[in-house]
Amino acid sequence: MSNDPRDRRVRTLFLSDIHLGTRGCQAELLLEFLRHYDADVIYLVGDIVDGWRLKKSWYWPQTHNDVVQKILRKVRKGARVVVVPGNHDEFLRDYIGGNFGGVEIVERAVHETADGKRLLVIHGDEFDIVMRHARWLALLGDGAYTVALGLNTYLNYVRRKLGFDYWSLSAWAKNRVKNVVSFIGEFETFLASEARRHGADGVVCGHIHHAAHREIDGLVYLNSGDWVESCTAIAEHYDGSFEIVRWQEARVTAPSALPAPAEVYPLDAGPLVPRREVA
Repeated sequence: MSNDPRDRRVRTLFLSDIHLGTRGCQAELLLEFLRHYDADVIYLVGDIVDGWRLKKSWYWPQTHNDVVQKILRKVRKGARVVVVPGNHDEFLRDYIGGNFGGVEIVERAVHETADGKRLLVIHGDEFDIVMRHARWLALLGDGAYTVALGLNTYLNYVRRKLGFDYWSLSAWAKNRVKNVVSFIGEFETFLASEARRHGADGVVCGHIHHAAHREIDGLVYLNSGDWVESCTAIAEHYDGSFEIVRWQEARVTAPSALPAPAEVYPLDAGPLVPRREVA
């Protein structure tokens, strides 16, 4: 990696809810992030491609293709990439157990951290009550969300012209709605309970576009956020510690204020996810 203080090599990266195939996807920022961050293992924790939106209208600019190519390039350089499908890319669930270009597709994974903790890796849509019991309502909500993202795109176009940083209208609104805050709390509790049911020490998920790192009833809860609104990822360092990388903030931090790049360690050869052979 270069001498740019923003460059990092970490043990593991968790990314989710990229929503390639939508106009709201912040592909340029994600490409920038992927140029600065490398990892031994990369988990793509669902909703990487938005199949719902692509079924309605095709949108696939070059930058979205560049994201796919960048990830495949990391595979060729030795990174392990594991995809856990979500609800928007549920078509990938037809290929569970497959390996495509070195990219593994699994229903869920168990990640072992550097300090020996076992974390369940799951998108989390099956614990969304709306998704489980009223799919039509979820699709309706997706439509309203798309409108909000469209407004957000134009708003940020104006903000850029005026010299302001990116700002998410939909994230701002969600964080101020009491019912949404209540839903997030319930979702987090359900996911922590699922981790306990699997005998894990915690969970890594996505789905709700709300990055978090906290303890719930003695279990670790990690949500990698999204690349539509907040542009966040979860990074595991070589000592087993975790951090939420908020790229919108990190990319504009003065280099002198950033810590030195992490020491580069060799690729961990131990299996983190049970490998399945394709018949």
